[in-house]
Amino acid sequence: MVAGALLNELEVMMKIYDSHTHLNSSEFINDVPKFIKQARELDVVEMTIVGSNTEMNAQAVALAHQYPELYAAVGWHPEDAKFYNDETERVLVQQLQDDRVVALGEIGLDYHWDSSPKDVQRRVFERQIEVAKAAGKPILVHNRDAFEDTYTILKNAGIQSVGGVMHSFNGDPEWLAKFLDLGMMISYSGVASFKNAHEVHDAVRATPLDKMMVETDAPYLTPEPHRGEQNEPGFTRYTVAAIAKLRETSAEEIAAATWHNAHLFYNIEEPE
Repeated sequence: MVAGALLNELEVMMKIYDSHTHLNSSEFINDVPKFIKQARELDVVEMTIVGSNTEMNAQAVALAHQYPELYAAVGWHPEDAKFYNDETERVLVQQLQDDRVVALGEIGLDYHWDSSPKDVQRRVFERQIEVAKAAGKPILVHNRDAFEDTYTILKNAGIQSVGGVMHSFNGDPEWLAKFLDLGMMISYSGVASFKNAHEVHDAVRATPLDKMMVETDAPYLTPEPHRGEQNEPGFTRYTVAAIAKLRETSAEEIAAATWHNAHLFYNIEEPE
């Protein structure tokens, strides 16, 4: 190496945990080994595959049993809340007993798409929190255009007893403080790399490092420099780099902290 040359952040070997991704989606499901390999090439070596309905939940569990670097979360997304019933809950409870299932999610509220009636979304969100508490599993919270109701439901549920994470957090530091007060973890996606996401940038800087995780939410929310392309788990690497730049620290520090936090949150033993 030429004396004085700076090592590019993306050339440093590290271990990264993608805490929320969808290899169970149609974009990936027929070529999972390729995307796992591509992720490993970018040092993303473990990930949680997140469900949202009957099919996605079953695929998440199946992938977690097929690949040792994958873990599963199962739950009913707010867009699918209108299909939640006693039978789907029975299956969900059974899946949560699987030792490869590490969380209940993603669950929450989505008032942007409003695919399910808001009152149904709230009822199903509250019910799934109770299911998570009974199973002793943390929750992954989807919140879009529903900060007030999401916060109120989590607070009233006493979410501290099982814990949860605000998936792909897109709020400002004021909302960050409120969710941190509930004991929530905060996960950042590729949005942290977007040039004009100023409120998220401020939240990234204000988040305690021991409360932070990183994710892709692939195939959605592709980070720079690949924005406009299909996202994939390996691109968590670019979110780590963006967060490091915002916090004026190294990507290695962000990767190490979020790796450790993800294992603690999901109650997974850290590999040697």
